[in-house]
Amino acid sequence: MEVAPLANPPVCRIMDYGKFKFDAAQRAKESRRKTSNIGIKEMKYRPKIGPGDFETKTRQVLRFLNEGHKVKVTVMFRGREVIHPDLGKRILDRIAEQIDGVAKIETEGRLDGRNMVMVLAPDKRAKQSSEARQHTEDRHRVATNGNAPDGTIAMTPAAAEVSVAEPVEAAAAPVAVPATVPAEAALEQVETHP
Repeated sequence: MEVAPLANPPVCRIMDYGKFKFDAAQRAKESRRKTSNIGIKEMKYRPKIGPGDFETKTRQVLRFLNEGHKVKVTVMFRGREVIHPDLGKRILDRIAEQIDGVAKIETEGRLDGRNMVMVLAPDKRAKQSSEARQHTEDRHRVATNGNAPDGTIAMTPAAAEVSVAEPVEAAAAPVAVPATVPAEAALEQVETHP
């Protein structure tokens, strides 16, 4: 078998052709397995959809987008509803508003016969930036007012010393105290903390 036909002189190798074909098939199979299978999912809405159904369908759209699929959102018009495309546009705008940080609009909503269609694609950069923004906001909230996202107050022993006349031993780490605990109970927790 020829290995490098353009070399001077050409390079050839004696090999088992069956083994060569088998190895080539295995490499092709491995490369197919590593690719992700992204499909287009479709979610159908109606102009007179109720709020519960709207939330459920939009949650499904978000799930599809988080799985990496593209989503085709269709608003179906029946009868004389087709003369009010603004109702369908309003629904598509609400969907776009709710998926703002997760996906990008690949095809803007347009009327296609009796249906209004919009295509959404997952946006990994927007998802990463929204997660980073949320993490930064949580850290800022804890730094400014001491309230963590879970409703606890980060109270350091130094803060306890300021509110008490007699000094308290310094602990190595801050103690998280629920926001509903009275100040005396919080001080007892700080004093008993190892």
